[in-house]
Amino acid sequence: MNKEVKKHNNAHREITLPNGKLHVFANERVFHSLEEKVYEMADNNLRIPRNVHMSYTPDAHVGVGTCIGTTAVWKMSDGFISPSIVGVDIGCGMRVHLTSLHKDQLKDKNVKRSLIEAIEKYVPTNERTNSHYASIDLQEVVTNGLEGLPSLYKDAFEGAVTKVENAQFKFDAQYLKILPQKIWKNAHGQLGTLGGGNHFIELQYVEIDEGNHEVAEKWGLFDGQVVVMIHSGSRAWGAMLGREYTKLFKEAMNMWGIANPDPALMYAPINSSEGQTYLNLMYSALNFAVSNRHMIAYGVQQGFREIFGSEFQMPVLYDLMHNYGLKEFHRNQPMFVHRKGATRALPKGHFLNVPAYKATGHPALIPGSMATASYIMLGQDAGQKNFYSICHGAGRVRSRRATKELITIDQVAQSMRVGEDDEILVNHRTLEGLVDESKYAYKDVDQIIDSIVESGLANVVAKCNPLAVIKGM
Repeated sequence: MNKEVKKHNNAHREITLPNGKLHVFANERVFHSLEEKVYEMADNNLRIPRNVHMSYTPDAHVGVGTCIGTTAVWKMSDGFISPSIVGVDIGCGMRVHLTSLHKDQLKDKNVKRSLIEAIEKYVPTNERTNSHYASIDLQEVVTNGLEGLPSLYKDAFEGAVTKVENAQFKFDAQYLKILPQKIWKNAHGQLGTLGGGNHFIELQYVEIDEGNHEVAEKWGLFDGQVVVMIHSGSRAWGAMLGREYTKLFKEAMNMWGIANPDPALMYAPINSSEGQTYLNLMYSALNFAVSNRHMIAYGVQQGFREIFGSEFQMPVLYDLMHNYGLKEFHRNQPMFVHRKGATRALPKGHFLNVPAYKATGHPALIPGSMATASYIMLGQDAGQKNFYSICHGAGRVRSRRATKELITIDQVAQSMRVGEDDEILVNHRTLEGLVDESKYAYKDVDQIIDSIVESGLANVVAKCNPLAVIKGM
């Protein structure tokens, strides 16, 4: 494919493709590792009319219809919305909770093992196990988000509804009436469940970046601190909505005579009937997702209390999403910002920050791959050039099948330091089921973070090193 490359700095390139411009934020090493297919997918996305901005973060890799690591923006007035660019796991995202524990208090493997087992009592990790919260009204959750939870759960943490990207995504609840009963049935009993794939609960310890001690202190972080990182999404609710409306968009495109070289890329005008239906129901999935992570955290806290006492507290640091579309104000007008495998990172003083983080900017939560570090970052003013989007993680470097064919269990065991004093404990009884989620399936997260810092989009506040991980089974 013909493409012209304009270099803004060592980690920001503007690439002119046949159908528009793509910004790529990646350092030299990461940029030159990107496969040609990602440019083909970007060019297909740029065939959607009146695009305002499209970019890749350094974790970009091939997805269905659109690459993971994409930010794509249209005006609300005449723009487009795409379930393919939002992604199937609508509202998938990250949450971090603080503790008062120091890593030395989890040095004993027996303590870590007991803690893993205690958490698993309260957070179902088996796909066939129902939620402990099936009595919570699902309609209240999808309509009102955290505000729809019973007060026992909603008020379980300091900062529960004030330190989240959004506690309630408001939409026209009349759209819920058109949903088939199977969506309600399949999502019932899934609140507070982890799910499989790359979703996890990880116990980590913090290393504060030398240049950001002041910000870290304001956020309640300290060196050696144990924190809890949670990665999950909207479970069956969002997955079924994503599949259902991808099919409906395809039918509408066929009716309108709209074609794209990629048959998996679906889109419609925001102001169309299809666009408005999807937009409103997508927000219901965002409500489920933030509530799901909240209830997972509630279960984690119950597990900690079994080991460390009934008064154990886990205040919220932040909760955010990296698979969604959202109406935001940029350049003095409303825009619709798709982020598929991309994280919003607002700088200090930005009006879109929640009040609790107006003065500092909010924590941007970036997971690594299993057995590698994760990061807590802070958006910079220069982030406006990418609509304040940064990476969402390390990004896959090979498929699950390819990883299983190339990587041995011994390699995974070595990466988890099995048998060593600092072994990263995991809830799985064998490592065989974790090969396709091992660090070898992903890019080097340190190179991804370096790309973001070098591009000027965000800085590191803290590095979070793994102590123990709980995965779905």
